[in-house]
Amino acid sequence: MSDRNTTIRTMHDLGLAAWFGGSLAGAVAVNGAAADVPDPKQRLIVANAGWARWAPVNAAAIGAHLLGGAGLLRANRDRVAGQRGVAAMTAAKLTLTGAALAITAYSGALGRKLRAAGGVVVEGGTDPAPSTPDEVARVQQQLGLCQWLIPALTGGISVLTALAGEQQRPAQQFVGIVTRPVKWLRSAG
Repeated sequence: MSDRNTTIRTMHDLGLAAWFGGSLAGAVAVNGAAADVPDPKQRLIVANAGWARWAPVNAAAIGAHLLGGAGLLRANRDRVAGQRGVAAMTAAKLTLTGAALAITAYSGALGRKLRAAGGVVVEGGTDPAPSTPDEVARVQQQLGLCQWLIPALTGGISVLTALAGEQQRPAQQFVGIVTRPVKWLRSAG
């Protein structure tokens, strides 16, 4: 059996990169550019069209990230169980991933509500105009928050991925594995 995890690591990392990058580009470019559409009744339609094109790619990216992450967890299960700090990092990463998945799904549901609203007057993809119907304005405001939470959460996952890489250095593994039983013995004594 190989000690290399190139395929699952690539799935994990490229999936996360696309999830993060696509959500950030969508918040900045898709929703922002919708405000530049001259007809205020077309702005929401344009933003929704952009997000609809991105949604299948985003779903594939998230799937690749999750499959790669599950593969890495399986490949590193002994380190997670035996190296000090790895289980806590893994738990934090799983928590952020769960939150990012939930916010992404919620954003999709909000987007479907905005698509159903059709050609109402708005300032931008997530910015209501004074004449925007109240329900649409509320959905836009919720989506406005979500559009920044997703890159923040996926960016946090990326930071923890970097930490996981550092924890795999031989010196870190040695210290993490040796100090765990010493700490346990001290607490038992």
